[in-house]
Amino acid sequence: MAKSICMFGMALAVASATANAAQRMEVPSVYEAGHFYATPTLANGHTLRLLVDTGGGGSAGWFLLWKSAVARAELTPATCTVDNQTVDVPASLDYRPGHGLPARNDTPCGGPALIVEGTAFDHEDGLIGSGYLPGHVWTFDYPARKLWLEPDDWKPVPATHRATLGVSRNDQGQPTNGWLRVTVQVEGEPIPLLLDTGATAHPTDAGKAAGTEVSPTGFGVTSYITTSQLERWHGQHPAWRVVDNGDDLISRGKGARLIEVPRLVVGDWEVGPLWFTERPDANFTASPGNWLSVLDGPIVGALGANVYRHFRMTIDYPHDAAYLACVTGCRPARTH
Repeated sequence: MAKSICMFGMALAVASATANAAQRMEVPSVYEAGHFYATPTLANGHTLRLLVDTGGGGSAGWFLLWKSAVARAELTPATCTVDNQTVDVPASLDYRPGHGLPARNDTPCGGPALIVEGTAFDHEDGLIGSGYLPGHVWTFDYPARKLWLEPDDWKPVPATHRATLGVSRNDQGQPTNGWLRVTVQVEGEPIPLLLDTGATAHPTDAGKAAGTEVSPTGFGVTSYITTSQLERWHGQHPAWRVVDNGDDLISRGKGARLIEVPRLVVGDWEVGPLWFTERPDANFTASPGNWLSVLDGPIVGALGANVYRHFRMTIDYPHDAAYLACVTGCRPARTH
């Protein structure tokens, strides 16, 4: 969840995927400082750069394209009317053979993406998020720096650990949106968080002491925690390191604090120490008009790729689960 998110189409249930994945498909992408960017090449020769962000927006099978990217890539917008709302989608989006994104054949008006105003943090043209990803199984292989669409009959291999994900569903049991809630353990306490591969950091000089890998433009990944939870941790564990003015992603004035958590358990794997970046409580509090009101339960932050980078992580949207294979810097959780 790197930025303000277009919330068009929240009245639409997440469209089921109709494109069957018959075999494993590598998604064209680059990996930069913890982020995956899908890089499909269009038939006209332009390459898009799309942040793969499970905490990002979208709906009804669409990914998001910034208006500025549409102009740069010489795409033609077309008008689409859904739920009495008029929006723009690309009239067509043809890829160079072997360099495209997995097809979604179930989007409104046949448009592959929703064109929105967007603010690029690190030169991205849009994002692949909670509209496009659901309905399939995706593997984020962080150590190998590869992104895969798995076949529909994918099964976890031995040595992977399952983490149950919270998904909001309607009375018919269908997902109402594409966001996922994951619960971790910190000092034995359950901490509910958004599963957020796009959680973005911009560390200050003080924050760079935390050792966050950054891109040449200064962006990296992090996990987020609310101010109230940070204060609670700091009061309970005064020895935990806190860095003032550690990240200025949101404000170029006074920056956010960082707090170092010595040990975190996710999917029965233990990782740590790792850092959380402070965010206002309002960013994660469900209230009328707040997009978090559509999650299946409350959260106090977001779990980002500073945690996932230790794993080969497969997100099985149809079965509300993430499967984590420990690759580096993680270990089976201790039992007490």
